[in-house]
Amino acid sequence: MLFPVSGIEVHPLIPFFVALIVSFFTSMGGVSGAFLLLPFQVSVLGYTAPSVSATNQVFNIVAIPSGVYRYIREGRMLWPLTWAVIIGTLPGVFIGAWVRIEYLPDPAHFKFFAGFVLLYIGWRLLIDLFRRGRTRADKKPTGGASAHDLKLDRSSWREVAFTYDNERYGFSPAVVYGVCFLVGIAGGIYGIGGGSIVAPFFVAIIGLPVYVVAGAALMGTFITSVAGVLFYQALAYVYPNMSVAPDWGLGLLFGLGGVVGMYLGARTQRFVPAGIIKGVLCVCVLFVAGNYILGLFY
Repeated sequence: MLFPVSGIEVHPLIPFFVALIVSFFTSMGGVSGAFLLLPFQVSVLGYTAPSVSATNQVFNIVAIPSGVYRYIREGRMLWPLTWAVIIGTLPGVFIGAWVRIEYLPDPAHFKFFAGFVLLYIGWRLLIDLFRRGRTRADKKPTGGASAHDLKLDRSSWREVAFTYDNERYGFSPAVVYGVCFLVGIAGGIYGIGGGSIVAPFFVAIIGLPVYVVAGAALMGTFITSVAGVLFYQALAYVYPNMSVAPDWGLGLLFGLGGVVGMYLGARTQRFVPAGIIKGVLCVCVLFVAGNYILGLFY
């Protein structure tokens, strides 16, 4: 099947099943899987135009709602964290989309940049996996999560405190805003919405449980991806001689596979230890990052 916008030809079942498998595992950690689908599009399918970032965000728009639905239904959506992610990330996405088109149109430069973004993600996950002892954020909730496990104790612009699985956690919204703004710029350039960067940060640095972070990160990624796609679509009129607008057909195929994968991943997540979730993500991320960075030298 030929996709005219991207100029690639591939059997339609390949994007579907690749997205299904990737998103099943990554959605457990609050990551849509777009950060792995982009290397697949660039390196395997040969889709290197700037519009690949926008196409990647189309995948997020289609796929993420199924996973978010499961987290909301199971009472594991921490709304103060979700809104902090959205408010902080959204402005950065617009800046990142402009930087991608204006300064990183060359595939080699883009892959080198993407490699360092992925290296950061993998490094944070690796530190979290090998730190001494098992922290409370790494433990599997006793008996699995339920709607009664998450309780919001306090929420203000200065501090958010909540109880999950009989453990107390907290974070500063101001810190989340600042980090997410920078993440939004990187996510806008890379076409991932930012969830794959903020989720490891929340778990490894702030110490929040992955079972609570997942829903907020996915919801934030969905909102920022909608904004990113609209912005890329608008920029297509500003840069008529460059492939900027998303390939909607290819993005929808990836998205449909992601719908199935994310729903199953979100449904399964509460039964899987956090260490296993982070281990799978870490191996995938570091492999792709190394391939992209070293690829510039050979």
